[in-house]
Amino acid sequence: MEDFQFLEKHKRQKSRSDIEPQEILLDQLARVRQEDEDHVPGTLEIPLSNVMFRVFLFGFVFVLFVFGGKTLQLQLLSDRYFELSAQKNAIKTIPILAARGIIYDRNMRPLVLNVSTFDYVCDKRELPQGLPERERILKDIASAISVPLSEIQKRFDATGEPETVLKTHLVQEEIVSLQTRQITAACGVEENMVREYPYGSLLGHVIGYTAKVSSEELQENQGYFVVEQTGKTGLEKTYEETLRGTPGVVRMERDSSGKVIREKEHTEPQAGSGLVLWLDLELQKKLEEEISKSLANTNAKKAAAVILNSQTGGVLAMASYPSFDPNLFAQGISQQEWDDLRLDLNKPLFNRAIGGFGYPTGSVIKPLVALQGLEKGIIDEDTSIYAPLEICVWNKYAGRDECFRDWTFHGQSDVKRGIAESVNTFFYIISGGYEGREGLGAENIKAILETFGWGQKTGIDLFGEGQGVLPVINDQWRLGDTYHLAIGQGLFTVTPMQVATAFGAIANGGTLLQPQMVRQVVDAQKNVIREFPSRVIRDNLVNPENLQVVREGMRQTVTSGSATGFLDGLPVAAAAKTGTAQTGRKTRDARDYLYSWVATFAPFDRPDFLFVMVVEDVVEGNAAALPVARDVMQWYFNRTSQ
Repeated sequence: MEDFQFLEKHKRQKSRSDIEPQEILLDQLARVRQEDEDHVPGTLEIPLSNVMFRVFLFGFVFVLFVFGGKTLQLQLLSDRYFELSAQKNAIKTIPILAARGIIYDRNMRPLVLNVSTFDYVCDKRELPQGLPERERILKDIASAISVPLSEIQKRFDATGEPETVLKTHLVQEEIVSLQTRQITAACGVEENMVREYPYGSLLGHVIGYTAKVSSEELQENQGYFVVEQTGKTGLEKTYEETLRGTPGVVRMERDSSGKVIREKEHTEPQAGSGLVLWLDLELQKKLEEEISKSLANTNAKKAAAVILNSQTGGVLAMASYPSFDPNLFAQGISQQEWDDLRLDLNKPLFNRAIGGFGYPTGSVIKPLVALQGLEKGIIDEDTSIYAPLEICVWNKYAGRDECFRDWTFHGQSDVKRGIAESVNTFFYIISGGYEGREGLGAENIKAILETFGWGQKTGIDLFGEGQGVLPVINDQWRLGDTYHLAIGQGLFTVTPMQVATAFGAIANGGTLLQPQMVRQVVDAQKNVIREFPSRVIRDNLVNPENLQVVREGMRQTVTSGSATGFLDGLPVAAAAKTGTAQTGRKTRDARDYLYSWVATFAPFDRPDFLFVMVVEDVVEGNAAALPVARDVMQWYFNRTSQ
């Protein structure tokens, strides 16, 4: 108490301005202690409990450990990472794209060209991170390249790649404007190489097209640059690695402001290799010309044709109608152009010669059925069968007779006449049997189709090939289904390329060859660096004598059968088989829409020219495929004889 009395007395002796803050605090503490009976008078500290002390101590040690560990990581473990990151930020890599390999026809005429173009490319990593500054730069860019700001932002967001192409195919005025304004060091004009396709839609499905490499492709294929173009369809896609070449690079060292200090590295690009095709450009032109005429004459819209060298498997020409202009993609397709192609009911992007499920063949199947009949001993060369106008057999599912008519009455027929005049009832009988005569059965027919490559891909060096559909023969199969199969109707389809390879084997004596687009790979000086020999899928398919009987039946098709009046006036002897298959649709006057087929080869003694064509939705009574075969072969053999 004496201490407190002393303080009180001392305070009174001081003026108000002499009182110090700590004295006020001590006075207050004294009062509190006096009121608290549990405390000793004059004691000012309150010790922490042991529990609280341990908690604070543990927390302090933990925080110290975390900071220490992070410091260790940054100093010792991640120094190389940050060093490389700093170097990466300081070095600008500019690609020097390699010239893409040229594609030539068999006579070394170039079918594609390379042209220079310029793109405006931005590196998102180097743009300011602050939103206002970034927004200002993007607005300046939008103004300079005449692209809406919303579109630029959309392109930035569309890919996770650090670099984004904001505009392709810059014109000279845009290049000058961008280089003069120097909006930001994060963006710049880069030279690019794009394809030009001088023949446009003529070779759209063969050559295919290139377009800007996608984000997915950049992730899948290391070493590609965002400005590069890559093959998307056709030969451009199949032979992408061969055609692309090896890009070069220039690495420029820059200061913090983005100004170039010096060139650190310069690697020259290596041009891609070229392709020499089996294809004959002039023959391709003639084929497309005659297809266009035929479609105009028949009001049909869709067709496909294949011309092979039956001795090598080389593709001399191939067409799918309608086609498309690959320049649209290589030079930047607009949304409207894309929608026009995508929504076109005639599907111009679809390669009908090799793709999809294919078509029912109609009577084009008959030489293979006849060949199996000869192989299995159901018939021989001299077998003569009475072929009525129709035959009727019991249908156990319908509980009544089911009748199958021929397109006309033929009477006595042997296998050659059956092929030449396409006698349906002859093939009904040898396939399924009739009135005690044994037939092949569906399984044997399916087996010969598989032997000649139907129901499986041919292996042609083009992407997008289909394999067709062979029938499923199960407990529900009936005799009528066998009859339908024997004349190329029912639940099975093949592509024109599959038909061509099968008839190529008939033409060359029994060797099934893989069709091939590319004949050679050449360097930039046109020196051959790789040859593609003929590729045999299977050989010795059938007995040569039986094969010769079928070939003679196809020759008779030209001299006195369904191709007479079309192919009998050619400069060389030809063999053929025609066919029509029902589509299931009819005209308003009840005429059928048909798939119109022809398969023909020449010269007959040693054929090296094989032509297959199908035209969709041909109104019954119109000749669509045969006139094309006639005019193309007339032109071809007149040219080769000169």
